[in-house]
This record gives sequence, C-alpha cells and structure tokens, in this order.
Amino acid sequence: MKTRWWLVGLWALGFLMIGAVGSSFADQGGPVAEKGSVPEPFLVAALRLQYQGLPVLEKGSVAEPILVIEALRLQYQGGPVIEKGTISGVVKAAGKPPAPKPIEVNKDQATCGKSQPAESLILGAGNNVKNALVRLTNIVKGKRLDTKTKVVLDQAKCQFVPHVVIVPVGATLEIKNSDPITHNVHTFSLENDPINRAQPKGGPVISRRFTLPEVFRVRCDIHKWMGAWIVAADHPYNVVTDDQGQYKLPDVPPDPGAGFYDIEIWHETLGKVTKEVIVKKNADTNVSVELKK
Repeated sequence: MKTRWWLVGLWALGFLMIGAVGSSFADQGGPVAEKGSVPEPFLVAALRLQYQGLPVLEKGSVAEPILVIEALRLQYQGGPVIEKGTISGVVKAAGKPPAPKPIEVNKDQATCGKSQPAESLILGAGNNVKNALVRLTNIVKGKRLDTKTKVVLDQAKCQFVPHVVIVPVGATLEIKNSDPITHNVHTFSLENDPINRAQPKGGPVISRRFTLPEVFRVRCDIHKWMGAWIVAADHPYNVVTDDQGQYKLPDVPPDPGAGFYDIEIWHETLGKVTKEVIVKKNADTNVSVELKK
C-alpha cells in the first residue's frame, strides 16, 4: 500500500508540473488551442526540453518529476483524426555506393541456390533506396494503432520476407517457414523477450506479441546470410520505402497552430537522418532525403 500511495503522489506532482509549464508557455505568446489549455505536443516538447538538476534520492534511482516527464513523453494516444495531412517523399543514396556482392551459398543449395543477393543495400533507379524505415519520432496523438492485425514474416527461398517488417506493439507477429528445409529464428531484441527456435519444414507458426517499441535484428543461425529487421512500433506512423525508394505517411494530424514533427529516415547500411517537418491540413508535405554511408 505504501508503494501505491507513492505512485499517486508522483502522478499528482506530474499534473502540478503540467499546469505550471502550461501557464508559463501561454504567457510567452506560444500557440494556445483554447483559453487555459496547451496543445499536447507542445506541452510534451516543453517538458522534454526543460532539464532540472534534482537531487538523486538513492543510488540507482531518479527523482520523481523526471519519471513523470518520461511517462508523459512516451505515451501515445490513438483516436479519430478529423483534420489530417500527409507526408511523402523519396529516399536516395548519396554519391555512388558500391553494390553489395552476391553471397555464396554453402548449405542446402537445392533449395537456396548457389548464391543469394545481399539485402543490406538494394538500390533502384536513380539510387533510390529500398527498405529504409521512415517514422515520426515525437508524435503523441493521432490515429489508432491496429493491435488486432496479424503480421507475417515468412522464410521463403532462404530469405526472410519482408526484409523490414513493422509490427504494432500488442499485435501478433506470425513467423512461418515456406521452405522444405529447417530454419532457425533468432531475434536480437533488448527490450522484448528474444526468440531462438528451430522451425523445421511444415513446422508450426511461431507467434509473438511485443510489448515495447524497438528495432531489432532477426537471423537464421543455420543459414548465416539470412537476416531481416523487426520494427515493434508503438504508433502507426512508421513505413518502409518501396522498390522505388518512395514512402507515404497518411492521416497525420496538424498540431494546433504549427504542426512540427521530427521525421527519422533510417537504413541498416546508410545510417539515419532526422528532419523537422510542418504538416498542414489537407496538404501533402514532401520530405525527400539523401543518405550517405
């Protein structure tokens, strides 16, 4: 019971901080959705940017206000989106990156062939990048996350398909083996429970739900070239570029008065770039980038 009362006090302190920051923000002429309120994204940004040097209560612990701020910053709220905009663009590779060489196959050649294409960098026409992850990193409110969907990650012709798979937190990922040979599913997650299981021909589907957002690697320990990426996403504004390096993020709510978001473009070989984007009602905002290794 003592711990529960401490939590109640912690949240109460958080709400008092919200009121104080909101009042200060409005007094400085910032955008205010209505009298006496502060738009949630701006409030979270204000809380996140204000560092406070507070005493450490115990070794390994953090003062309560910091915990409140982190909880508020990380919580995404899904619901109907009435006013909306779109973000779209193309991801390119800068310069002329060398194409990865095909991988020599030394096991199960009857199924896998004598070589496999390297998937670590796939370029289309004009150096457009396939399989780049594009996501908003600071959105706190928007459309609902579909947690009832079932996402499939297949092992076909000795490759994971798709190479980058997005799985909503709370939804079910089904990993199956369509090959007539045994594979091994080995995930290298840190925030979620890892998987390390053999999956023989005709074996049962491996089902898993992830509880925390994370981007992590999955590999087959039997066929070393087989690898993919799993994106456990806590909001629906995550997308992977197609064969032409194109992407589209629809139904993005314009923030009251501004619409500032941070958009991150990440690729396993070319690294990542973060840009600021302004979303306007009923408009498409283009954010195209070049990634350089």
